[in-house]
Amino acid sequence: MKTMRKNRALIIIFFIFLCVLIPSVYKAVSNSLKTKEPIRIIYIPKTMDASNEFWSALIAGAEMAAKDYNVVLNLVSPDAEEDYEKQNELIEWAIEQKPDAIVLSPADYSETTNTAKKIVKNNIKLVFIDSTVDEDIQDALVATDNYLAGKKMGEFMKTFIKEDTKIAIVGHVKTSSTAIEREKGLRVGLGEDDSRIIDVVFCDSEFTKAYNLTVELLEEHPDINMIAGLNEYSSVGVARAIKQLGYSDEVKVIGFDSSIEEIELLEEGVFEGIIIQKSFNMGYLGIEKAIKLAQGKKVDKNLDSGSELITKNNMYTEENQKLLFPFWGNQTVEYSGH
Repeated sequence: MKTMRKNRALIIIFFIFLCVLIPSVYKAVSNSLKTKEPIRIIYIPKTMDASNEFWSALIAGAEMAAKDYNVVLNLVSPDAEEDYEKQNELIEWAIEQKPDAIVLSPADYSETTNTAKKIVKNNIKLVFIDSTVDEDIQDALVATDNYLAGKKMGEFMKTFIKEDTKIAIVGHVKTSSTAIEREKGLRVGLGEDDSRIIDVVFCDSEFTKAYNLTVELLEEHPDINMIAGLNEYSSVGVARAIKQLGYSDEVKVIGFDSSIEEIELLEEGVFEGIIIQKSFNMGYLGIEKAIKLAQGKKVDKNLDSGSELITKNNMYTEENQKLLFPFWGNQTVEYSGH
């Protein structure tokens, strides 16, 4: 009997012990499994223009990365690509929010630099997407190698050079790193034929302004028979003008980027070729790098997201169709940095 009472007492004590211990253990385990505060990232592109398929695809890539990694992504931008002053204001605002990382597509090669430096001074990770500035201040850069892309364009243009060829360039924003590097590469690709460039104008990334500039160029220089556009706005504006004026057989047009309209104009023969960027990948990988930096991981500092020359002859290959229509079917990201 004594033994039974003793065992019962031990059982009661053990039960009481469990009642006290289990909630404590559960609480400790629960706390250890709780997700840490989500990583917060602010991305400031040059613009968020729904009519521009380059920016639409890039931002879609950024948003998909944020969703895949379950981070908080806040997107803010100026209304116009060239508005570096507004972008600088947004950078100041973003710093005040104290995010884990700021991702930036600098609107101006030099005027954005000092404000972007403040991001680094405030110990916030800084990733550039698409563009850069005139000082090496970023933790990582994900962009098309714009010099190489421009060189591809120039080398392709060179194949059409004749004795009477006269060339014009319609760029986007004169002080953006993308415009500067693409023009530089294009001239190298042309080699000695860069002397055939008789004018370079800038449309400030406006379709209508690119159209009007093309009309003015042809009025002022009726002997122009080749025009290069350096981004989607400039390329589409040029091609619209050439098509409407009925000059498709007389003026060779080479473009940049890959909107649906550009693809149609390529099929019609208004464009001889277009240099396309992998904008979805650029956006995805830029956010991915920002996340890894916020986690204290090392990443490659510079990543070329790639570019391809697309012509009417190669546009229908399976590989190029995936590049031209990234939202048809499953989108894949080609590279994951470490």
